[in-house]
Amino acid sequence: MEILEGIHQVDGVNANVYVVVEGKELTVIDTGMPGNSGKILKYIEKMGRKPTDVSRIVLTHFHIDHAGSAHELRKLTKARLAVHEGDVDFVAGRKIQPKPKNILLRAASSFIKFTPVIPDIVLNENDKVGRLAVIHTPGHTTGSISLYEPESKVLFVGDAIRFTDKKLAGPPEQFTADMKKAVESIGKISGLDFDVMLSGHGEPLKPDASGKVKEFYVSLKK
Repeated sequence: MEILEGIHQVDGVNANVYVVVEGKELTVIDTGMPGNSGKILKYIEKMGRKPTDVSRIVLTHFHIDHAGSAHELRKLTKARLAVHEGDVDFVAGRKIQPKPKNILLRAASSFIKFTPVIPDIVLNENDKVGRLAVIHTPGHTTGSISLYEPESKVLFVGDAIRFTDKKLAGPPEQFTADMKKAVESIGKISGLDFDVMLSGHGEPLKPDASGKVKEFYVSLKK
């Protein structure tokens, strides 16, 4: 579905995958679980675009439900893959991805295969990916990022904040490396000016998303 002009969410992919239109070029934010490249490319074709129109793939963090199809999608599109420096080694397979803290989830994760891929672009705070500004929001993972589009006041937050069933929440603790830093990152996000927040899971938060996130952050500090 088209959330705003030039910003699309691919249906039926876990986690949320977004496509940002910048003229003739497309930027894909996150790639879902392994095996989702076909769904992403089918949606892009419905937009009247070609796989080769995808010039950039950006991962908000290395978890398999966001990075699982990165290897295949890059191969099919020839796009450049961008990842924050804190998560590069996990995406590239130089470090083993940590297992979930929950025992059942830990067992289930053993059956899901992640194909490593070496990123083309290593991101840091304030870098630009097309028209999107990189904001380092660690906690969920060391290299978790948000992506800010100041002109349309849209913020992609990955798993730093979720909005599901009309409720805001931080990242799930069983998958989060450092909850203290995660809360600090929510505070950092709350200081930005954005009207629409797009999370890695859940629904779009709009309007006045930044005001609602400010209230949420205050509630966390009580």
